[in-house]
Amino acid sequence: MRAAAVFVVLGAGLLTGCARVEYTWAWHVVSPATMAGRTHLWYLVEGLGLTIQLSLVSIAVSVVLGLIVALAGFSRRRLLVGVNRCYIEALRNVPVFVLLLWAYYALPVVLGLVFTPFAGAVLAIAMSDSAFEAEIFRAGIQSVDRGHVEAARSLGMSAAKTMRRIVLPQALRRMLPAMGNQFIYIVKTSALASVIGLSELTRKANELTTTLYRPFEIYTLLAVEYLCILLVLSQAVRWLERRLAIGR
Repeated sequence: MRAAAVFVVLGAGLLTGCARVEYTWAWHVVSPATMAGRTHLWYLVEGLGLTIQLSLVSIAVSVVLGLIVALAGFSRRRLLVGVNRCYIEALRNVPVFVLLLWAYYALPVVLGLVFTPFAGAVLAIAMSDSAFEAEIFRAGIQSVDRGHVEAARSLGMSAAKTMRRIVLPQALRRMLPAMGNQFIYIVKTSALASVIGLSELTRKANELTTTLYRPFEIYTLLAVEYLCILLVLSQAVRWLERRLAIGR
């Protein structure tokens, strides 16, 4: 109810401000009532699939990288612990936008490879998010009762087996809501991939704006699209949190 009230107030303020501006509104360019509007809407929606695909692949890669980095932090080898801290601190403090440009334009020079915009975006977003995922794993693993670990080791389980069968299943349950929030963050971050030419939602909106010269209408629709997507994801995360709370 509060969110709805805020949207109503913001919408009323926006309409009031629009009424005072000398601007020829052209909402027909994105109106489903006209053939041209439907064409433009479909052009924008075409980018939605790539946005979701980029977000899903990025979160999957970042979770795997985050787990590897987090486990390195629990190692008894100082080298691995040092790699853990350097990796997390470095990637958490580099802006995603800069990392995108580096991964797509600079890294291929070093590796001698050519990345597609999708591969470059996945690499940059996954690397950036994996630093946060590693911290989520660390907190989740540390939250598991130490007595469970000691009981497993007393039964003859190895450290790796204890982590796989005892610690991670319990930790994962506690980490899921935080991972859901990170997925929301990745969906929002995916908009930056337009800078390297990936034809996701934001890139499609930029191209349409360049063609039609209607930035207000098109970018307003783009904002509404992201708002709807992220509201659905936020509700899903809240539902997951409630289910896990009931389970505990």
